[in-house]
Amino acid sequence: MAEAEAAQERNLWGAIKPYLEKESLAAFFLGVSSGFPFALLAATLTTRLAQDGIEKSTVTAFTLAFLVYNFKWLWAWIIDSVRLPVIGRLGMRVSWMLVIGLVVIAATINLAIADPKQDIVWVAVSAVMLGAAGATFDIIIDAYRIETLKPYQLGVGSGMSQYGWRIGAASAGALALVVAARSDWTMAYAVCSIFALPAMLTALILGEPPRHKVQAERTSISDKARAIADPFIEFFKRNGAWLVLLFILVHKIGDTLANLTFRLLFDDLGYTNDEIAIYDIGVGFWALIIGVFVGGIIYAKLGLKRSVLIALILMAISNVSFAWLAAVGHSNLGMAAAIGFENFASGYGGVVVVAYFSALCDLRFTAAQYALISAGASIVGRLLTGTTAGSLIEAMGYVNFYLMTTVLAFPGIILFWWMMRTGLVDQAMGTAGKEQPG
Repeated sequence: MAEAEAAQERNLWGAIKPYLEKESLAAFFLGVSSGFPFALLAATLTTRLAQDGIEKSTVTAFTLAFLVYNFKWLWAWIIDSVRLPVIGRLGMRVSWMLVIGLVVIAATINLAIADPKQDIVWVAVSAVMLGAAGATFDIIIDAYRIETLKPYQLGVGSGMSQYGWRIGAASAGALALVVAARSDWTMAYAVCSIFALPAMLTALILGEPPRHKVQAERTSISDKARAIADPFIEFFKRNGAWLVLLFILVHKIGDTLANLTFRLLFDDLGYTNDEIAIYDIGVGFWALIIGVFVGGIIYAKLGLKRSVLIALILMAISNVSFAWLAAVGHSNLGMAAAIGFENFASGYGGVVVVAYFSALCDLRFTAAQYALISAGASIVGRLLTGTTAGSLIEAMGYVNFYLMTTVLAFPGIILFWWMMRTGLVDQAMGTAGKEQPG
């Protein structure tokens, strides 16, 4: 009995230990700083504008501030190839982290002092400026995270980054509301600018990522042009690169389409706001947290390929669970099961798929390539809308709709399985997913 208990303790410690390694902890603090600008532009800004009496049509127009995140790959090459003067002595990644962190702080404070009642146009411009700063912060944060983590840590590190993102976003949103209630929105936004500090301090403490590959200095105009083109040329020269891109584009179509409709389903099934809060938010949150934790462990145990394939299958099955809920009708147990499974699958899948996308990067072009990959992974979600999903539900009903979203997940599963069998997953891998000699 004692030996069994000791073995169980060793297994538990073995599962937890990777999350306590300095690289994983660094990924957590990077995630905290990554999440807060998005939060301040989302529900927090909507609440601020609504409380200042701004019309709803104007408030919804501010979602345009998020569009800048979709185009960050256009300037990500600068982070990879331009050395900053003076401060650049600290290292390319560290210097960019500090400079962009200060820009994010300045953009947050600028939005803080902008007054919606006096000049709503300037508030909109300030929101776009914070969006651009936050997107650029994401570029350097993602590059730093990928280059700091060793290949075997990509799963756990991706999980810790997700934990950090959610905590940073939720904490910034909550802090803004608390401060605004006791002071005003100017002070609330100004105080929230401190959330840029975790990433900046992490870079200062850890220093330049050991796996960062410095490019040759670009001086001429032709060299600058190559700095823009080289990340894309390198990626698409790999065997199977076009199939990888196709996978990136299609792997979440079914999952994204289904996620747009959950609240519609709950409303039509007669769930109260209290029930939605308990099951959708309460149960869902903890299921996602568990899924993220399990994802990091499974990635380390089974490796990249099998863990990603499992994630794709789980995300497809999660849509079936909502078809079942739609068929049985109002059931608290059914809702808890469907929401719990969906969030567990999303948490698990988010970790291993992000780890895979991170591993696709060449360490010479980490910032540019990950910006391109992450943009490709979200483009379908931007094209799909709640209106599209609603029309499909009206045409075929909830059960058939969720079964259809399950079928839409098959191309991604089949494509990745085929890439595994033919060796294209390994052949298209970047240097970030490979152990480096020396």
